[in-house]
Amino acid sequence: VLGGAAAADEPRTVRLLTVGNSFSQNATHYLDDLAKGAGDVLIHHQAAIGGGTLEQHWEKYERHEADPDDPRGLYTTKKSLVEELAAEPWDFVTIQQASIKSHDASTYRPYAGRLAKLIRTRSPHAKLFMHETWAYRRDDPRFAVKAPAPGEPADQEAMYRGLSRAYRLIAGEIDAPIIPVGDAFHLADSDPEWGYRPDPKFDFDDATFPALPRQTHSLHMGWKWSKKSNGQYALGFDGHHANVAGQYLGGCVFYETLYGKSVVGNPFRPNGINAEYARFLQETAHRAVAEARATNAKTAVPSAASR
Repeated sequence: VLGGAAAADEPRTVRLLTVGNSFSQNATHYLDDLAKGAGDVLIHHQAAIGGGTLEQHWEKYERHEADPDDPRGLYTTKKSLVEELAAEPWDFVTIQQASIKSHDASTYRPYAGRLAKLIRTRSPHAKLFMHETWAYRRDDPRFAVKAPAPGEPADQEAMYRGLSRAYRLIAGEIDAPIIPVGDAFHLADSDPEWGYRPDPKFDFDDATFPALPRQTHSLHMGWKWSKKSNGQYALGFDGHHANVAGQYLGGCVFYETLYGKSVVGNPFRPNGINAEYARFLQETAHRAVAEARATNAKTAVPSAASR
């Protein structure tokens, strides 16, 4: 799609609006750093609701339309969705489902379609993408339930399969390609060398601060100690949100999808990620984007500068 090798090296400016929640914030955390590392520019606004669903974004839009003075119709930016859509000549706008519902395609309807129509009406030059979120860590308490409710994923693999199907189904319905962050997480977690594996030797019943289980190559926050108001430390777990490695992997997927350049070899890597692991994450992102394009030609979208 790009105009030869010279065009591939030209600096590009991408204007991105993400309509999502903490997962879109996680996945774009290092996107600006990756863009700068390649000599590119990112202009990014976030219309985020903590834990927000597609339905909640649509409800926020309707509240503002019904009463512009209702604060529930505004994001933390003090703007409505319509105002955010008008704030820049966006190249790309993304939407996503809340992770807890991501495996269930019925929860996307009719709100993904309504949001898609609104975005295309209010920002007609922007390309709409669905940001595919990721499955929870394999040792997340969600997967410890002995008898999951009907339709609930029993393990990480089932959650990934469900969300992958749901995102692709809805993406087809609204004619929007996918940013395959969830695919990249699955590829990394499934890798025999680099995938995360729970620590079988750690004694959680007798754990004392600051001891933690081995969490090498985790893409999720995982286990950490936090200080309570009484001064005691409590061991807590977050198997949902991305840690530094997961945020970097998500950023690599976003970068390659939106800029139309390979992220492999990008000089930026965050503190705590060594060069070898950074290279693996870059190559995993590259593979996920390439596979998404191969299975769905609609994801082979020109970058903003080459359209």
